[in-house]
Amino acid sequence: MSIKKMTTLAMFTVIALTIFVIESAIPLPVPIPGIKLGLANIITLIVLLNYGPVEALLVLMCRIFLGTMFTGQAMSLLYSLCGGILCLIAMILVNRLLNGHFVFLTSMFGALIHNIGQLAVAYFITATAGVFAYLPFLILSGVLTGLFTGLCAHYTQKYLIPHMKKQTD
Repeated sequence: MSIKKMTTLAMFTVIALTIFVIESAIPLPVPIPGIKLGLANIITLIVLLNYGPVEALLVLMCRIFLGTMFTGQAMSLLYSLCGGILCLIAMILVNRLLNGHFVFLTSMFGALIHNIGQLAVAYFITATAGVFAYLPFLILSGVLTGLFTGLCAHYTQKYLIPHMKKQTD
């Protein structure tokens, strides 16, 4: 891996981590646990689109582990790992299926699978099927937040990335 690529991925990791830490400090707008915008996923999606799945996984793992340490939420590590990895896998598959088009759909599917992964972890930890009562709310929130983060990634991709490439040429 070149120094330039490593530096760029480190920059994306810092941006994602900063977004994650700030978002974790904001109180939840809804009374349902686990629902948040997932703004750091914008960066994961941008890295996936511009660099590929391996690089997106590296940025995601660094963000999850460092974010867990910085926010002091050790219990959320398992939820974040499961949700994040499943989300990334879903985004890779949907992105390939759609040939890189419709970034918002890629993000929406990723958000849905992320929420399902977190519910699976909750079920595994609690051994209570009642956690699946959250599923309709998490599906709705996954669609809405995935649409929002997907549109953010699309417009960032459209305007920021070409500008970055001009400066490096």
